[in-house]
Amino acid sequence: MAVSVSAVVVLAILTVVFMRSGGLKAGHAVVCTLLGFHLASSSIAPTIREATTGVVRMIGGINF
Repeated sequence: MAVSVSAVVVLAILTVVFMRSGGLKAGHAVVCTLLGFHLASSSIAPTIREATTGVVRMIGGINF
């Protein structure tokens, strides 16, 4: 749960930054949000969740 909540926060921050910089219009943000809701309720949602978790673990394992 912590991974998904932090991912949502990061994506929300990126969306706000893109909207403020003019790279993402409000209409585009709405479409992206609706796409996310539809993907979350689809049969591919577990695969996306596993891929995201794998990427987060890989990034978390990097030592600087």
